[in-house]
Amino acid sequence: MNTSALIRPAWTPATIALMVIGFMVFWPLGFAMLAYIIWGDRLEGFKRDVNRATDGIFAGCRRRSEKAARWGHGSARTGNVAFDDWREKELERLAEQRRKLDEMLSEFDEYARELRRAKDQEEFDRFMANRNKSTAPSSTSSSDKAGPEGGKGTNLLDD
Repeated sequence: MNTSALIRPAWTPATIALMVIGFMVFWPLGFAMLAYIIWGDRLEGFKRDVNRATDGIFAGCRRRSEKAARWGHGSARTGNVAFDDWREKELERLAEQRRKLDEMLSEFDEYARELRRAKDQEEFDRFMANRNKSTAPSSTSSSDKAGPEGGKGTNLLDD
């Protein structure tokens, strides 16, 4: 059984054909295939290096967030009881303020949503009224053609 891949980073008929087709369809695809043919064998090492770098970055972020979580949740005591009590009260006050602000934000969002709905409804009603005016059948009778004076001056017997 053949264990080699059909498309691998080498000058094979399949990769050359894909490169030519890539250039004909959209030139960046051709360049991408050319880059894969030339530098594709280095992708495993590059991928491994990128994974190590990102793991290092995120590990540092994790350490900082754990440190911040210990400080913020009061698990790391300073040893000064008065300061620790004051800090706990301040953090509770700030949490309460945050909760109130979140409630106000949700109330405002609901108000703005209702305002937009009312405005949209008013615009829709205006559109439908204008649409109904333009599509209503116009009934023109002889009394309508007489004018605003009710027909005065149009009939000789009225004079």
